[in-house]
Amino acid sequence: MNLTPSDALSGVVRSTVDTAHGKVQFRSAGMAPKVTHVLLHGIGSGSASWAFQLGAAVGRSDIRVLAWDAPGYGRSTHLPMELPSAQDYAERLWSWLDALYVNQPVVLAGHSLGALMAASATRLRPHAVSRVVLLAPARGYGDAPLAERERVVQGRLGKLQQLGPHGMALARAAAMLSPGAAPALQEAVRETMAQIDPAGYTQAVQMLGQACLAQDLKTVACPVGVASGEADTVTTPANCDAVAQDAAAKRISLGPVGHACPLEAAEAVNELLGLPALGGLG
Repeated sequence: MNLTPSDALSGVVRSTVDTAHGKVQFRSAGMAPKVTHVLLHGIGSGSASWAFQLGAAVGRSDIRVLAWDAPGYGRSTHLPMELPSAQDYAERLWSWLDALYVNQPVVLAGHSLGALMAASATRLRPHAVSRVVLLAPARGYGDAPLAERERVVQGRLGKLQQLGPHGMALARAAAMLSPGAAPALQEAVRETMAQIDPAGYTQAVQMLGQACLAQDLKTVACPVGVASGEADTVTTPANCDAVAQDAAAKRISLGPVGHACPLEAAEAVNELLGLPALGGLG
């Protein structure tokens, strides 16, 4: 039987910690005498989107994997400002890791919107990150014409108001995966998307509208990996090629998978991150 995201999360711990700037809810697995992997989810997602990466660390004493629920997601405290920047999320990220006394440097991975947070966090503490991995990265619209930025933001917020989280999950989840994705993956994406908090999602959309990944990547000195699937219609291969060029890297293809690549291309993503293989994936 193929391993499902629910199976992979069965041995993973979900916790909440108080930080200097509010609570952060997160999932964790493994112990890390040397390396901690910190995983940042996308805009319509949560820590559960890293099920197969977390599951690979269960019972391990050589690695540790931490995946947060970003501010405004799960039980994590919302950011205090109406229009947060990528740096506001990055500052909350470091306050979370400081509260956990995480050994640094860490391997920092961001998926989609999480890529903007990862790059900004690396800019803030360059010596605290050994490597950055950007999976299906969102580029942000900070360098786009104002009309385009407003169109993107108002379009997303309009859909949220019209459909609500459950309606968005039903309408959008299929677009996160390739047409051939397993039913268990489709259900996992729908379930996670249906649980988003409208206020947290609204803040994340506002951040997307003003962030600019290329600017932060200019300041990153550590190794950067960029990877995405060939069937990704959200952050297309061409867009990810442009991100790789900004990072002076070459995009790594994860094969014929869609946007939710940590789930659909779990084996390839684990290998890229330096995590163990997870048996039973199919």
